[in-house]
Amino acid sequence: MERAIIERRVAGILCASLALDASHVLAPATPLLGALPELDSLALITLLQALEGEFGIVFADDELKAELFTSVGTLCDFVASKVA
Repeated sequence: MERAIIERRVAGILCASLALDASHVLAPATPLLGALPELDSLALITLLQALEGEFGIVFADDELKAELFTSVGTLCDFVASKVA
């Protein structure tokens, strides 16, 4: 799957899961964990479930580290590695 497609789909899922309005522009460099107050523990679970459903992937417990959610780009990198 092309990287641009993954980025668009991940950004869309982030916006939907976090109920962000249209003023939020989510580029690969956009910081996530600690930068978006909407990304709390419950939103994180919703986000993970949505990503798993959209991409047909599974997040193993040992893969869930804070670094994964540093930015939109790091999350996209991980998703891309799982769908490859």
